[in-house]
Amino acid sequence: ELIREYVKEPALLENAAMETRIIQDLKVNSARLVDIIIKAEDAFDIEIDDDDADEIRTIGDAVNVVEKKLRVAH
Repeated sequence: ELIREYVKEPALLENAAMETRIIQDLKVNSARLVDIIIKAEDAFDIEIDDDDADEIRTIGDAVNVVEKKLRVAH
């Protein structure tokens, strides 16, 4: 849901899965990926550092980073 507004072709999200690549498959540019990361930080009250952000390639990567940060925060 967090990435919906950044995907230019909403139909691409219909079959999105954990292995869906954010930039290549969903056509999100790298600047928008940064916006998505910032939005996730705000939504989940976490901080995603540059090293973790660099690991985010797929929807699953993003979920894993958020889950890891939430475990550390609580």
